[in-house]
Amino acid sequence: MRRPLLVTATATLTALALAACGSSEDGASEGSTAAEGSGDLNLVADGTLTVATEGTYRPFTFHDETGELVGYDVEVAEAVAEEMGLEIEFAETQWDAIFAGLDAGRFDTIANQVSMTPERLEDYKFSQPYTVSRGAVVVPEGDTSITSFDDLDGKTAAQSLTSNWRTLAEESGAQIEAVEGWAQSVELLGTGRVDATINDTLTVLDYQAEHPDAPIEIAAETEETSEMGFVVTPERAALAEAIDGALDTLREDGTLAELSQEYFGADVTS
Repeated sequence: MRRPLLVTATATLTALALAACGSSEDGASEGSTAAEGSGDLNLVADGTLTVATEGTYRPFTFHDETGELVGYDVEVAEAVAEEMGLEIEFAETQWDAIFAGLDAGRFDTIANQVSMTPERLEDYKFSQPYTVSRGAVVVPEGDTSITSFDDLDGKTAAQSLTSNWRTLAEESGAQIEAVEGWAQSVELLGTGRVDATINDTLTVLDYQAEHPDAPIEIAAETEETSEMGFVVTPERAALAEAIDGALDTLREDGTLAELSQEYFGADVTS
């Protein structure tokens, strides 16, 4: 689902533009076509929001069979830019270099399921979250022997040895069957070689959307959530606020929920 192009900026962006109009003395660029923030910081250059993303992280950011960059994060970013009255340009960047590129000013923001960890919140400014996820215990469909994390005690869970979910499984008392990733975990569940696996709810929902007949189900979820948002450098807080304004509108008009349903079959936006 792609939203029609909007050319009117959000109220937040408009307010920021009015606050900066005519103030070339404060260092704002006279030739900028984007709305401007307070002080000497433009929100973006030349009316284009440059967004870093991997392009290899399905279903969030990847290339379809035609080679087009698509995905949940890509479409959310496109909708945000449209709501702000901006063009959009994606800068496909490997994850290991993505924050260095942001720090160097090679792009304005990142849309790549960046979680709001305490460490990142100290160093960067985030928008409000557009994705919220939990950890999920996945079991064979119809299995009622596991309905909580406590029920994993004495059970066998398929987990990658480098995953945080392995630690949670061990803390819950599960015996670990080492796997390379999610696909192998599902395979072992299907053959009955393991009792459960723990993974991110987004991974599970994406798999169920792609494989609606898969004989698996979510038995329990963590109370703790992981929240993902757009991220900018601290001195560009005005841009994060403008993105917030766009996300507010997209949340209210149902666009975020529609995109979430399209990719995950559920609303994972709050």
